[in-house]
Amino acid sequence: MEREVILLVSELIICFIFKECWEMSLEKIFLEPIGFVQTKAVGYEIRDKNIVSKIVIREKYTEALNGIEEFSHLFVLFWLHEMSINDGRVMKVHPRGRNDMPLVGVFATRSPHRPNPIGLTRVRLLEIEGNVLTVQGLDAYHDTPVLDLKPFDSWDTTENFKVADWWIKLEKERLNKKYR
Repeated sequence: MEREVILLVSELIICFIFKECWEMSLEKIFLEPIGFVQTKAVGYEIRDKNIVSKIVIREKYTEALNGIEEFSHLFVLFWLHEMSINDGRVMKVHPRGRNDMPLVGVFATRSPHRPNPIGLTRVRLLEIEGNVLTVQGLDAYHDTPVLDLKPFDSWDTTENFKVADWWIKLEKERLNKKYR
């Protein structure tokens, strides 16, 4: 309840100041979450692609869900709300926090430490009931603000793609652990 009141007050201030509930300029973008994540996963559990979560869409956007049930997978864009302002000042990281990996720019990784802490995950849509989507594989914490949903389709598939050598090493390690 407290989170909703704070968000509502923030929205009212933004709406009052800008005369609209969203505003964009060359310097700032103000976004309104379309919903929030509900999950019991904590800590590293959110990395488990088998975790089932719910996305509760705000009632005023329920109509926008019409037809989404025809897709098996969705992209979820969300705000990494648990990141601090200092996390956004980090420009280079070791992938997955491993010092044996090269120091690279955050835009070359999937690190949550970013100037704009926006998360992107492809999830499997399991069920939709009213304004509640049940999904599998969402790596977001409880109460994470959801910014947008987009259906996954064949346009999102690439046959020939290139990845960094360090990524190949990490993927081999992950697969070796999986099949042990």
